Amino acid sequence: MNELLDAVSRTGAQPPHTTLADTLLLGFDTETTGIRPGRDAICSATLVLRDPKIGYAGDVTAEWLVNPHRPIPAAASRVNGFTDEYLQEHGEEPAEAIDHIADVIATAQNANIPLLAYNAPFDVHMVEGDLKRWDLKPLAERLTGGELLVVDPLVLDRAVSHRKGHRTLTDTTFYYGVEPHGDFHDATADTVAALDLVAPIARLHPQVGALRLDELMDWQRGSHDRWTESFNRHRVDRGRAPVSNRWL
Repeated sequence: MNELLDAVSRTGAQPPHTTLADTLLLGFDTETTGIRPGRDAICSATLVLRDPKIGYAGDVTAEWLVNPHRPIPAAASRVNGFTDEYLQEHGEEPAEAIDHIADVIATAQNANIPLLAYNAPFDVHMVEGDLKRWDLKPLAERLTGGELLVVDPLVLDRAVSHRKGHRTLTDTTFYYGVEPHGDFHDATADTVAALDLVAPIARLHPQVGALRLDELMDWQRGSHDRWTESFNRHRVDRGRAPVSNRWL
């Protein structure tokens, strides 16, 4: 963790006009006991600093294994491979681990380095839920700007690829020809795979690569809202109820 925090601290602040194709990114992924922030908890997390000029070879990585002090359901255990016994024996205490994760994220944010996560609301809300659970300073209070700067490859892909089929991380990396480094449903492998998506998306869709940091959040929110409207029309046409599906 110290190596990653040092690397992030040395970068210096990125200007707001930095484009998505050129920006440093802090990749993030979690494995959890479930999907309910505040009730379920993080049991594994990875943060990866990516310099687009170097790519995967220059990544600086930190990993956390966390004792969630929550039982892990059998379904979650089958996905991520963790058991209660393993996490209790090998996991770090959650208050310390989650505080470290939030510190690295905030240091990057305050240098204008976006947090990248595939389906970002899930991982962001899980961290926020664990910070609240352990009475730790919220992310928003650690940021000089007050708002997270996030890149979500799922939102980017939905906005520009207009393809049929599923859009899991596995499906999307296959579509863009990204070769995984390790097995999916491992926080580190998933983080690297999500980071690897930015270059081919930006190359195939130059309008996305040209997005500036100071317009990324509004662009992604607008794109997600348009996708939600289309998705809900599809549901209603088939007699199903619309969903409320906000992004960050």
